[in-house]
This record gives sequence, C-alpha cells and structure tokens, in this order.
Amino acid sequence: MVGPNGAGKTTLFRTISRILKPWSGTIRFRGDDISGMPRREFARRVAVIPQFRMIPPPFTVEEFVSLGRYPHIGRLSPLKQQDRRIIAKILELLGLAHIRTRKVNALSGGEMQRAYLAQGLVQTPELLLMDEPTAHLDISQKIRVLDLIDSLSETVGLSVLVILHDLNLASGYCNRVLMLEKGEIRAAGTPEEVLTRRTIEEVYRTPVRVGKDPMTARPHIYFLPRSSAVRRDGPRVSQTEKTNGVLTKD
Repeated sequence: MVGPNGAGKTTLFRTISRILKPWSGTIRFRGDDISGMPRREFARRVAVIPQFRMIPPPFTVEEFVSLGRYPHIGRLSPLKQQDRRIIAKILELLGLAHIRTRKVNALSGGEMQRAYLAQGLVQTPELLLMDEPTAHLDISQKIRVLDLIDSLSETVGLSVLVILHDLNLASGYCNRVLMLEKGEIRAAGTPEEVLTRRTIEEVYRTPVRVGKDPMTARPHIYFLPRSSAVRRDGPRVSQTEKTNGVLTKD
C-alpha cells in the first residue's frame, strides 16, 4: 500500500489487523471472515507489525522474540525444541543472534524494529502485515529485511501486505501495488500499471520522472526538488537565479 500521508493506509491496515471494526462489509482471508476467527487462530495465521509500538518490558531480545510463539503453545506452556529452533533461525536471519541476551529497552531504533519483525516471523504466519517496516533502518538493513521477506514469500508461500512510503522500494519488491488517495483506491495493479508519472504527480502533488531500473526493468521514480526548479522540457534554473530574475542555462 502506498499513498501520501492521510490517504487512509493506516486506517485500512488497522481494520485488516482487527484493531478497528469496518463500518460495513466484511474482510476475508482465504475465504474466512476474520471477525469470526478466534483471537488465537487469527494470531496463528496473521502476524501484525504496526508502525507505532509501545516500549516493551525489559525482556532480553530472545525472550521478546519468543513471545511470537505463544499463539502456537499457549502463554503458560514452555517452549519446545522446535520453537527454539524457529526462534534461533529467525534471530540469525535478522542479524540479532549476537545481541539475543541484550535487554530490548537498550536497543537502537533499528534493532528494535528488527526485534518486532522477528517476533512476527516466529509466529510462522500465512499473512504478514507490516506498517513501514523499514523505518529507522539504514540502507543495508532495509535491503536485508526486504530481501528476507521476499525470500520467505517465495520459499514458504508467505503472503505480505506492507505499507511503504518509499515508492522505489515498493516498485522493486512488490508484485502488486495499491495506491490510496483520500480514503479511496486511486490505482491498483502491477508496479508498471500504478507507478506512472501522471498518477504519482496527481496523487502526491509533486513533479517526478519515471524511468526503468536497469537491473529489474521495473519503474524507478526520480523526485525533482522544487528548489532546483527542474523543468521537464528545458534547462535547470537555480533558486538564486529565479530570485534575482535572471535565467541562465546550466
């Protein structure tokens, strides 16, 4: 899901997550109305990684991540060997194994982000819902997280619904894109169908160029800073020259 702030992405995300109830209609996952699912069954099938999170109690990273296994074993049941193998594998995949004994309230923003993602992945869900999972991550961690999710989607059939503000990440990793505007669907389809210059400029109210990524052949969006006054069909005019009323070709 993409779209400008206030487009309705988070509201839709919370409704699918059962945090909010829809005013009308039903939401179905694999044919089942999610409102009728027992809470524990929903948690087994759907993992939710929200954008805004409460500061967790001072668990260790491993303890915090292991909470994601409770829908499968119950809150008062001990972890089994299979549960521990799943937890260890996810900690390793997300680069958290070396800090498994650190307290979560001492983690950096990026480490905390990965710990929440790890907790969701150890649920071994059918559907993973993520609201801005790459926030607070540096470039290498963004790619590492999205590569992992992409790999899980292909190897274990994990379905992923993700809110992203970075249109180029959405283009590079998502098979289908849903663009929202003012609470309504503006466009839906493949990245090539949705991420067009006209649609982006009309929805985001900002000038862009859309080219092709040389590696993936998917759309690549170039955002044009207003301060540089880049004209699509002419020379660039600097802000200083505009202010002074002097137009000089670069």
